[in-house]
Amino acid sequence: MGLLGDELAFARALTDRENESVMALGNRKRYAADAHLLTEGDRSTHVMIILQGWVTVSVATDRGATRLILGLRGPGELLGEMAALDSHPRSATVRALGSIEALVIPGDAFRRFLALHPRVSGLVIRQLTFRLRSADQERSALASLTVLQRLASRLTELSRAEPSGPYTPAVPTPPIPTSAIPTPSVATPSVTGTSPAGTVVHLAQDELAATVGATREAVAKALRLLRSQQIVRTGNRRVEILDPALLALLADGHHEERPE
Repeated sequence: MGLLGDELAFARALTDRENESVMALGNRKRYAADAHLLTEGDRSTHVMIILQGWVTVSVATDRGATRLILGLRGPGELLGEMAALDSHPRSATVRALGSIEALVIPGDAFRRFLALHPRVSGLVIRQLTFRLRSADQERSALASLTVLQRLASRLTELSRAEPSGPYTPAVPTPPIPTSAIPTPSVATPSVTGTSPAGTVVHLAQDELAATVGATREAVAKALRLLRSQQIVRTGNRRVEILDPALLALLADGHHEERPE
């Protein structure tokens, strides 16, 4: 169960020559925070590559206005490739977490490029496969894990993100070269290791609920339990991790009480 994923971003797997060719296919565009880059159900077929910033990928649920966040995408990530390849309506909505810069490529130009570049086509197939597997894992987690387990797992994952990652305070980043997609030197979230005590995840309760497929009320109840055990401390749009080791145990399904 993970939002950040651990696959190599599409643009970072390209060679220098492929990188330059892809950049020549489209145009750079900036988006304001909360803007919809792609909308679920829309019939557009263009693809996008995130150059700077982070976005959420979400789908509607049967609870009306409630949405489920399926993933977080950052620099170098390819978006919208499914609609470009099969011409079906968009399967998810992509929303900017902050200001975004992206490369927008027409669908027909993208398809022609893939037909002429089998290696790049293979990268797209690999990405689609990874994301399908990830979606299967998310569905399994929703069906088999409690809200407390899902919340503990999500907080553990997000607390390990680098400072330039999603839901963390913004830090200065170097300007993006005009001739290339960001290289691996751009910081990306890490999903390995254990976060230190005191790490803060900057999320409101309704946003947390959207990342674990639960109601705001259920997440609030789970947070009360975590606070009572001194595992987290909460504030306005923030959850501070006080005991990352115990939080990780809860994510794995252990429900041990903290000794008095």
